[in-house]
Amino acid sequence: MSCAIAAGSGTAVAVPPPPPNPSDAELDASRRAANSKAGAVGQLTSQLAEAESRLSNLHADVELKMEEANKALVDMRTAQDEATQAEREANAARSASDAAAAAIERVRADLDNFVAGSYQQGSTIGSMSAYLGSDSPKDLLDRAQLLDAVSGSKMDALESMQRARTTKSNKDAAAREALEIAEQKRAEAEQAKDAADAAQQAAVAAQRAQAARAAEVEAEKDAVERQLYAAQSRVNGLEGQRQRYEDWQAQKRAEEAERARQAALEAAANNNSSSNNSGSGGGAPPRSRPSAPAGTGIETIVARAMSQLGVIYAWGGGNASGPTRGIRDGGVADQHGDYRKIGFDCSGLMIYAFAGVKSLPHYSGYQYNSGRKVPLSQARRGDMLFWGYDGGRIHHVALYLGNGQMIEAPYSGARVRVAPVRYGGIMPYATRLVG
Repeated sequence: MSCAIAAGSGTAVAVPPPPPNPSDAELDASRRAANSKAGAVGQLTSQLAEAESRLSNLHADVELKMEEANKALVDMRTAQDEATQAEREANAARSASDAAAAAIERVRADLDNFVAGSYQQGSTIGSMSAYLGSDSPKDLLDRAQLLDAVSGSKMDALESMQRARTTKSNKDAAAREALEIAEQKRAEAEQAKDAADAAQQAAVAAQRAQAARAAEVEAEKDAVERQLYAAQSRVNGLEGQRQRYEDWQAQKRAEEAERARQAALEAAANNNSSSNNSGSGGGAPPRSRPSAPAGTGIETIVARAMSQLGVIYAWGGGNASGPTRGIRDGGVADQHGDYRKIGFDCSGLMIYAFAGVKSLPHYSGYQYNSGRKVPLSQARRGDMLFWGYDGGRIHHVALYLGNGQMIEAPYSGARVRVAPVRYGGIMPYATRLVG
């Protein structure tokens, strides 16, 4: 440690060394490295957006294929039921036809026996024994009429049964035809079900592959974002060192000027004998402290936000003290389990970042009106950027870092990240709370 002898004193006063002063080349190199990482993050963000868009489309395709598979299943079951019913009807028609044929054969056999008996007795009417037993002409006539009626009824029954057989045969043929059509429909329905199942499996496989690709890109982006954060931290560190060095130089010049002024006052006092004992020269004003480096408040806000990189998104989460448990929304956030996570949503991250400057409400729409509006083209580091839709209703907020970069808590399932500013849907004004 170097020492110096204070003027007019023999006491050695320790003089601290100056703070490190990074060279312009080091600063430029660190900035280029950060910009390179920021560009890589931007590219990966675009790739991730494309991958997530593709994944969303594939998800919709899977849902469609699942519905088509459900439809094919319903159609197949309906066709199977119709085929089963047609088979039952065909079996019933076949049984009825067989029964009619059997009845015809019985009637035919009875008629054959009747006719055979009649011819054996030498009469076309019937057995002679049926007449010999009569005890009067009237009884004989009654018996003849009865036998004639019996033979006629058997002929009528035969014809009736033959007609029934024909009808049953026609119904049997129609039932067989209906069964063939039903079986064909069932086969077609089963083929459609198989095709729908295959399409669904293919869609699910494509979705899984795309999800893996999206996860791969996101992991790569996260890694580069960490590198970006490290590079930006190095830039901030070197710029902070440069600022502290410049502040040290300014303070040193101010102290030297103050010492020169004190020396001039002392010399003037010594030359004025009338004021040797008045002490008028000892009334010099106290030294003024150097002012805080410009942008300190903004850098504190940025540093607070950057300290939360990688924290999980939780809808409704975050306050002035840090991440908090999310809340239910009855929709997407619940599907991601945000109410079980400790993290930030977009407006919660802003509450934490600006905690030392202003208390902000936990709603991006109110945050938009919490400070001075500046045109987007004049936005600078530390301003809040907003996005809206449907007449300008605010739905998202992020902290602008400068150089086209921002830090945000983006959406359920993601984490606090640095990303290129998205200009689609962005509001025309930024909100400034500092400066």
